[in-house]
Amino acid sequence: MHTRTLGRDLTVSAIGFGAMGMSQSYGPNPGDRDDMIGVLRYAVDQGVTFIDTAEVYGPFVNEELVGEAIRPIRDRVVVATKFGFSFADGRSQGVDSRPERIRQAVDGSLTRLGIDSIDLLYQHRVDPAVPIEDVAGAVGDLIRAGKVKHFGLSEAGAGTIRRAHATTPVTAIQSEYSLWTRDPEPEILPLCIELGIGFVPFSPLGKGFLTGTVGADTSFAADEIRARVPRFEPDNLRANEALVEHV
Repeated sequence: MHTRTLGRDLTVSAIGFGAMGMSQSYGPNPGDRDDMIGVLRYAVDQGVTFIDTAEVYGPFVNEELVGEAIRPIRDRVVVATKFGFSFADGRSQGVDSRPERIRQAVDGSLTRLGIDSIDLLYQHRVDPAVPIEDVAGAVGDLIRAGKVKHFGLSEAGAGTIRRAHATTPVTAIQSEYSLWTRDPEPEILPLCIELGIGFVPFSPLGKGFLTGTVGADTSFAADEIRARVPRFEPDNLRANEALVEHV
């Protein structure tokens, strides 16, 4: 497996393993736990050693699943997880990146993942109520404490990235990017090059559309993420299927 370097010195496999779909959003979930663990370990054996999860996936249960899967192979994987939401009664209550919530989230993630330090910690979504300097500063404190190794942002704008990077060096930006979605190209990718920040695309296969397994007659359960994405609405499906066939 080829590798890439994110930021100054975080080496990861060129292909990552997004674990979200094992616990939510895609198809019937949760899947069989032993099967999911087997799939993840098989991926690692094939060289896919960059594992992505988040506390909000489930919530919490995806990190627990990943933690169990990597327990015997921790030294072979790079683990990325995310903070940025508050929870009550097992449900997300919206964005929350107050420093005290970040510290709480990291302690919870470390416990669920069964690791001593998070290799890459993303802010999952920007919190407009908390200055990004406060967020970056809190993560910087966690890096100095040894609980986190690298800082990342997900779905952040250029101005936010600059301000965060000036406070605590940003190692990676994660945003949707594929043949389907080119939004990062005008501004975010050039900024990453300028600042020496790595870019990690999510949904590189267009949330499954580019796999050829989604067609005009495909329907999605109400709790599937794609049921709420415009490109998968019935009228759009027909037009978009033609684009996929062209690709």
